[in-house]
Amino acid sequence: MDLLQIFKRERMWKMRPLRNGYDVVIIGAGVHGLATAYYLAKRGVTNVAVLDRSYIGSGASGRNTAIIRSNYRTPEGIAFYDMSVKLYENLAKELDYNLLFSQQGHLTVAHSDASVVGLRVRAEANRLMGVDSRLVWPDEIKKMVPALDVSKSARYPILAALYHPPGGIIRHDAVVWGYARGADRRGVSIFPQTEVTGITRSNGHARSVLTTRGEIQAGTIVNATAGHCSTIAQMVGLKLPVTSHPLQACVTEPLKPFLDKVIVSATLHIYVSQTDRGELVLGSEIDPYTSYSFRSTLPFLQNIAGHALQLFPGIREVKVLRQWAGICDMTPDYSPIMGEVPGIKGFLLDVGWGTYGFKAGPVSGTLMADLIVSRSTPELLRPFSIERFYENKLVGEKAAAAVSH
Repeated sequence: MDLLQIFKRERMWKMRPLRNGYDVVIIGAGVHGLATAYYLAKRGVTNVAVLDRSYIGSGASGRNTAIIRSNYRTPEGIAFYDMSVKLYENLAKELDYNLLFSQQGHLTVAHSDASVVGLRVRAEANRLMGVDSRLVWPDEIKKMVPALDVSKSARYPILAALYHPPGGIIRHDAVVWGYARGADRRGVSIFPQTEVTGITRSNGHARSVLTTRGEIQAGTIVNATAGHCSTIAQMVGLKLPVTSHPLQACVTEPLKPFLDKVIVSATLHIYVSQTDRGELVLGSEIDPYTSYSFRSTLPFLQNIAGHALQLFPGIREVKVLRQWAGICDMTPDYSPIMGEVPGIKGFLLDVGWGTYGFKAGPVSGTLMADLIVSRSTPELLRPFSIERFYENKLVGEKAAAAVSH
């Protein structure tokens, strides 16, 4: 067998011709769009096109810090993300693709009495919903993470932490590729470098998608475009309660493994984990301005370096190798917007994920597929309808998303 034959055999997804129409057109080839396509195909809906203006996973799915957890604050959020964690636990086997999922545990540290009270409330809410979370104290924290400064002389002493054993990290690009390959093998068509320029409507229905490669008729159109979801929604005359902010992160040079927990500090607006390659991944809060810019900034690097050293003084000589930014679609209540849009039939939303959309890829994909196939909103999706903003039924998750992951 020559090299060309090997490449043909091993291709991850096919280059199919673009047809004039599909039962479902999904805008956005990130984890949410590809997961929705994959679970649709599992349910027998294979006449599906996934469009992206760039390469697969080029948006938030390729620019996040790949933390998985379910220790949220509201009953709606806890149940939703817990289902996603359970799906992630079996996803590598289902997709037959190594996702490098490490459930190493997740620690949210508290530096004040008020923060301890907040974590206690979250722990109790989690436990009532069947999610493994509990408060731990400095002695136990030090045993878990010896490199973490838990001394009383620290500028921001650590008083306690919320320990969430199922939490961990995953290889985000592997998840995207695994879903793309799985969807393709079941007959889904994936079209990178295909930008959506408009959506046609008639008689209250979204009818077709206009692209740089021509018009595509669609039975159902799904907006899964994360930070750019507002621009797509405007094409059908819908104004979303979403603002888009840059979110920055960086990685260090590889180090000998010393950190097998995800560490989060809402007070310092920082989270830290170590990859399988030994790099430290450092993330922070969203930038305090709206923008679609992917540019990294020096103030971010200065702030995150200072805050990281307050937690881990021993890494002061470590070099930063790479810094990047993504775009986050923030809602007023820090919860997503999913499902149908009143008055616009055939146009569905899977947006508003802010800084925590990657961890919800499997659950959002399977529930959106259920909605499309059954034409009935699954119970777990109901609280996240866009109608909650009209009815003042917000799902406030800021307490569990005070730092961006």
